[in-house]
Amino acid sequence: MKAKPLHTTPTYIPPPIRQIPVPHQLPLPSPPPPPTVPRAISITAPETRVAVPVVPPPSIDLDDSITAFWDYQFLFVSQRSETTQPITLRLVDGAVPSDFPSGTYYLTGPGLFSDDHGSTVHPLDGHGYLRAFTIDNKNNKVTYMAKYVKTEAQIEEHDPETDTWRFTHRGPFSVLKGGKKVGNTKVMKNVANTSVVRWGEKLLCMWEGGEPYEIESGTLDTIGRYNMMDGHDFSTEEGSDENDDGDGDGVWELAAGLLKPILYGVFKMPPRRLLSHYKVDSSKGRLLTVSCNAEDMLLPRSNFTFSEYDSNFKLLHKQEFRIPDHLMIHDWAFTDTHYIVFANRIKLDVPGSMAAVCGISPMISALKVNPSKNTSPIYLLPRKSEANNNKENRDWRVPIEAPSQLWLLHVGNAFELRHPNGNLDIQIIAAACSYQWFNFRNLFGYNWQNQKLDPSIMNIQGENELLPHLVQVSIKLDSEDNCEECNAKAMKKWKKSADFPTINPTFSGKRNKYIYAATTLGSRKTLPSFPFDTVVKLDSETDSVQTWTVGSRRFIGEPIFVPKADLQEEEEEDDGYLLVVEYAVSMQRCYLVILNSKMIGTSNALVARLEIPRHLNFPLGFHGFWAAAATGNQI
Repeated sequence: MKAKPLHTTPTYIPPPIRQIPVPHQLPLPSPPPPPTVPRAISITAPETRVAVPVVPPPSIDLDDSITAFWDYQFLFVSQRSETTQPITLRLVDGAVPSDFPSGTYYLTGPGLFSDDHGSTVHPLDGHGYLRAFTIDNKNNKVTYMAKYVKTEAQIEEHDPETDTWRFTHRGPFSVLKGGKKVGNTKVMKNVANTSVVRWGEKLLCMWEGGEPYEIESGTLDTIGRYNMMDGHDFSTEEGSDENDDGDGDGVWELAAGLLKPILYGVFKMPPRRLLSHYKVDSSKGRLLTVSCNAEDMLLPRSNFTFSEYDSNFKLLHKQEFRIPDHLMIHDWAFTDTHYIVFANRIKLDVPGSMAAVCGISPMISALKVNPSKNTSPIYLLPRKSEANNNKENRDWRVPIEAPSQLWLLHVGNAFELRHPNGNLDIQIIAAACSYQWFNFRNLFGYNWQNQKLDPSIMNIQGENELLPHLVQVSIKLDSEDNCEECNAKAMKKWKKSADFPTINPTFSGKRNKYIYAATTLGSRKTLPSFPFDTVVKLDSETDSVQTWTVGSRRFIGEPIFVPKADLQEEEEEDDGYLLVVEYAVSMQRCYLVILNSKMIGTSNALVARLEIPRHLNFPLGFHGFWAAAATGNQI
């Protein structure tokens, strides 16, 4: 098919599926009254020629508000079952290619949302449910396992003898109906549900507010908490010592001293929080992590500790930075010489804090976004090493202000280019949204008052720039490290709602060409922006856009790039495959999908689709990790 001048290739859309009745045994909430459903949003079709196969029209093609509501709820239906042995998956389309490497795709996310006593929690507070898809190419077999991460909260809230649940921990984002409200100080509910990594022969499930949990990779049994933040005898390089804040810093140290007994003692918060997002520096073979202090959430200063581990989990490098700003970060970036922090500005919400302490609103109500400035601060923190130990000319405590207000969600990649004259260019691809849309209490459409999920929150009426979308950040520094230019703009060739940007992990931290992300074509009037139903591939050099979509009433999660087995140096960056989970909500089925990354945009993109048994159908996952069988260290 001939491409348009935009170099945009066609999207392949498989036939829509026939609606299948909902099983009677599935407990579902009552649909909301019509006023809660937003008016349908009109989204311009992407500048992509769509190739639709010639097939008979489906008998039922529903796109109304009630159907949209139920389709959205099916993404968050609890799965209480676990596997005791690996289950061989049935191949329903295509075949696993011969050059697909053997290994395991781990996917984590919440598995349980409702207990047996009337409480329904926010998806971010759902107990971690680890899924493992093992591809044995030698024996031409794909197996599946799934188990809950046995955290302290999970053990307390689940009775294995009766297989019943009673939520006792509030968690940061929820309000319990069947549990204790006033005086319930069990706020930091470590559910280990956000991300997963296999590194140094350790499999870890991570959460935003505490230590990760170590998992036995063969059985998925929980070993216990793994302390990554303390206990390492290592000389720490502190970036804060040479830039103390004087009297102001002393005031906040006093405030921190008053907060610590309350946070640590009363609310049982760990002194430091390990961020769930890590980075892999493939060129150095290092795992990079970030932690921060618990009290920083309530103070106008932030302490970040960056740690780097070798393939045996030996701590090689550690740096601490104190930033004089009240901010929150979920994801971050790195280059050869910098750690890059996108400062999402927050502030204390006094009325919200009072309601949270009284137990009538979620604890996260104590915070709200701070849109007081119309810029986005970006901190370039010096990443020192044996090869790079030069002193920075600029004060890293002073952020570079990007001339647009963006709340950063996830980073795809960042890299730097050093010019002969000493100038430095830094490029970042990420997903961000607007401060006007982002709300801690309403993420995923969770309504803590009626404990239901409202899809209209994720599909608001207005400009696409309000919702999560792909952005490109460019920073230019002169030879003295002074900022000459900085801009953050939406990707001009793809402005649809999108998130979970990813790349070929071999190019992490290095210059790369292709970006993949989960997105939507916007063709469904009642759910035009989220959940996602499409994988988009962007070429940063030619500005071409290619897409693949799952079709009618099917959604996808985060795509993961898997390099081909025995990849040769002369082969191109997109020589590999994409793994993504397909959620066929009207059928209540899940599929593991393998896509040929080179063929995105054509009818040959789909390589294989494998079916998860109906009784093990699982809710929407968050983040995944590909561990190749040979090394174990591969995203």
